[in-house]
Amino acid sequence: MRLDKFLQVSRIIKRRALANELCDQGLVSVNGQRAKAARKVKPGDLITIDFGTKGKLTVQVIRVPEGRVSKDEGAELYRIISDSRPRPPQA
Repeated sequence: MRLDKFLQVSRIIKRRALANELCDQGLVSVNGQRAKAARKVKPGDLITIDFGTKGKLTVQVIRVPEGRVSKDEGAELYRIISDSRPRPPQA
């Protein structure tokens, strides 16, 4: 599965166009190398997304789905390795 499609299906990034844009800007890397949107992802890959001043997110791909998945299944496709994004305040 393409990187931009995986980011959208797993709901790491809401829209595929945004995932594409982040890849074009060089803000997404796979296994430590800048990645284009068309790069194929496989289980075990480490994906890092640099959100600039909003922090970085690194996830490990657990499984690559065949097609669309439910919202609950999306979170099961990856494991968060590190997340330096600020947390929203708790109410």
